[in-house]
Amino acid sequence: MSQSLDLPSLDRVDTLAQELALLQDKGKRKIAILGSRHVPVVAIHLVELVARSLVQEGHSLITSGSQGVNAAVIRGVLEVDPSQLTVLLPQSLDRQAVEIRDLLERVLHLVEKTEQDDLPLPMASSLCNQEIISRCDQLICLAFHDSETLLASARTAEEMGKIVSLLYFD
Repeated sequence: MSQSLDLPSLDRVDTLAQELALLQDKGKRKIAILGSRHVPVVAIHLVELVARSLVQEGHSLITSGSQGVNAAVIRGVLEVDPSQLTVLLPQSLDRQAVEIRDLLERVLHLVEKTEQDDLPLPMASSLCNQEIISRCDQLICLAFHDSETLLASARTAEEMGKIVSLLYFD
């Protein structure tokens, strides 16, 4: 029985080589982790563990400031090395949910986007995610199949040649 391998087109060979080199690189990376606000409790604990582990390996993390996955990243990093975390908010701190403000106030590198306070939150979040992606080497995205903003962010990261790990909750 013979098998057929679907080889990438020639224009993707260089991109694949770059991605493989990044995956094999043992150096420190700036890793963005973005995800849904509404996630199962077990997943929250897993995200905290992943965030702690990545920082312990010497990587720095960047995320946004919402509840759910992003809050789990923040908690995980704050337990290990707060200096290795950057949080970009889509709007000003006072526009964030009350439940997460105490956590955000503990972040050393917090970037507020007060100029986006007049924008609808989905638009401000999309702009925020784009900036986060532009600052990272790799994106880990945890989403549901109908998480339009997150899935669009993952596509953007792929188009920019970033390593993208897209994990689904459903």
